[in-house]
Amino acid sequence: MAHTSSTNAGSTPRTLGAGYLFGVPLGDLGWFGSLLIGVASGFLSFFAATFCAIFAILIYNGATHSAVDFALSYRRIGFPIGVTVMVLALGYLGTLWFKRLLRRS
Repeated sequence: MAHTSSTNAGSTPRTLGAGYLFGVPLGDLGWFGSLLIGVASGFLSFFAATFCAIFAILIYNGATHSAVDFALSYRRIGFPIGVTVMVLALGYLGTLWFKRLLRRS
């Protein structure tokens, strides 16, 4: 005889409106978790933007036979994007954390 599984087959997926993003409970993070996720998202966006910029400069140099410096990829593209995403993420997660503190008291 087969046993029937009673896992969450009928439950609805957790969404951003319910305080979840890709299954991560953003509304339930503490100050250290918010700080860690915010900084990690900044690093991730820095490396992704730098990767894309390096390939864009590589294609541009190959197509135009010019010599654009690859250091521009992280100095003018990766760093500003990484800092912007980190500030936005820390601001958003910080407000969620602060709202949760206000609800408790």
